[in-house]
Amino acid sequence: MLPPRGGHRGHPVNVSPMARPLATDTDVDRTALEEFIRPRHHAVLSTFRSDGGVQMSPVTMGVALDGSILISSYPERAKARNLRNRPQASLCVLSDSFGDAWVQVSGPATVHDLPEALDGLVDYFRSISGEHPDWEEYRRAMVTQGKVLIRVEIQQWGPVSRGGFPARLMEEDQ
Repeated sequence: MLPPRGGHRGHPVNVSPMARPLATDTDVDRTALEEFIRPRHHAVLSTFRSDGGVQMSPVTMGVALDGSILISSYPERAKARNLRNRPQASLCVLSDSFGDAWVQVSGPATVHDLPEALDGLVDYFRSISGEHPDWEEYRRAMVTQGKVLIRVEIQQWGPVSRGGFPARLMEEDQ
């Protein structure tokens, strides 16, 4: 059944023009790339399965002082297994709001096991949340959980992009 004319339950319909955001692609150098990704902690990690298919995983990520991307995981997870077999990764680094800017980065990846991973796991935590109130407790938790650290060295990246309408449609409005 359709609502009565004038809107749902007889209420008037207020229709205002919606903002039409313009899609953008902004080329960035390495410094600007790191400035963009450092405060962002959500990404989709892409690795390759043994059959050549793509495996994608949503991850929480941080950025090391050297600019590499840090991800905490477990050794039995698909991402870790895939990277041990084919150490190449891509990430789509997202803004907190889904419709905001994003960037794709890629490069070689390494999986670090404990105990070697501990200092990197501290860097991972620090890059996302700052100082921990008890680093020894954090280190014990990482060992108890059997964590691994994934480090992606950024060698390639695309523009910082934002979705929206193509410029040709924006010009039609004028």
